[in-house]
Amino acid sequence: MKLDSKFFDGIRIKGSRAGRPAEPRAPICAWEGCEEKGLYRAPLGRDHEGQYLNFCVDHVRQYNKSYNYFSGLNDKDIQAYLKDSLTGHRPTWTMGQAGAKAAGAKGAAGGGRKRWNPRSRDPFNLFGADEAEGPRPEARPKRVRSLEAKAFETLDLAEASTGEAIRTRYKSLVKQLHPDANGGDRSTEDRLRDVIQAYKLLKQSGFC
Repeated sequence: MKLDSKFFDGIRIKGSRAGRPAEPRAPICAWEGCEEKGLYRAPLGRDHEGQYLNFCVDHVRQYNKSYNYFSGLNDKDIQAYLKDSLTGHRPTWTMGQAGAKAAGAKGAAGGGRKRWNPRSRDPFNLFGADEAEGPRPEARPKRVRSLEAKAFETLDLAEASTGEAIRTRYKSLVKQLHPDANGGDRSTEDRLRDVIQAYKLLKQSGFC
């Protein structure tokens, strides 16, 4: 390689004379009448997401103090915006409504097939079957184990008693057996303890 080649004479290095790349020029502060560098960004406002203004440090502080994203909106619009923000401003539907309509339309197109499977259980009525489809199958009765049967016996109740009947019977027995309600008679404390334990067991098992 020849160092006196004409190609070396045409090489130029961009940047400052010291060989360092030139620094990009900062924009001027967007505040009217200010000539300082606008090194700090501030949001432009509602309906202009992703757009910013450049200010100097003093004017960006002043801008932020008076900035109001909801400027120009009434209270009703603000509440609606805040409510929609909980779901990321995405559309939502009441549980079961959209699915029911879609399933109904699909059933009509498919020859009137029922969307409710009689063998399926829906004890909490999540899918909202139409009354026209007829009554749903009743949920199977809860199986009573030996400890739970003994708890029913302690409360003098039948195993098919409802939750309301269990709670009513429990309150009645507590009022009868508690020393504060029977003149301080402590002879019923053991019975009261058994009643409380029986009620707790039935409650934990989902009977009441």
